[in-house]
Amino acid sequence: MFTIDPINPADDQAIARIIREVGAEFGAVGEGFGPSDPEVANMSANYRDEDASSYWVGRVKGVIAGGGGIAPFNNSTTTCELKKLFLLPEYRGLGLGLALTQRCLNDAKARGYTHCYLDTLANMTKAVGLYESLGFVRLKEPLAGTPHHGCDIWMLKAL
Repeated sequence: MFTIDPINPADDQAIARIIREVGAEFGAVGEGFGPSDPEVANMSANYRDEDASSYWVGRVKGVIAGGGGIAPFNNSTTTCELKKLFLLPEYRGLGLGLALTQRCLNDAKARGYTHCYLDTLANMTKAVGLYESLGFVRLKEPLAGTPHHGCDIWMLKAL
């Protein structure tokens, strides 16, 4: 039904478009939101540290449907951040979001991280529900150092 592969440079343009389009769908536009981060334009170059980060691309029948990744949170060696997990609307409900999230969490654990942080928006109700079902716990405030001050939900999971 779908495949999940590491990002490569040929995926950059499609993933950047997906991140920006889905971000706009939920109002995550401008400074303080992940879709505006400079890395979005060149995800494969920013997630190439094989020791600390990764980004995965989900495809449905060969078409890029979305992606998600992990990277150290503020250069931590123990806490990573779930990064830019976005799916186009037409590919939601297939289990791809769950599979991408699990791939990221499994990868994080294999890399030695003990915790995974994320920030998101309350209006992304299905994503929030998914994260809670996987054991993420809501925090009262963001972890110090997050650049995503536009988000209103912060979560942490022990790995």
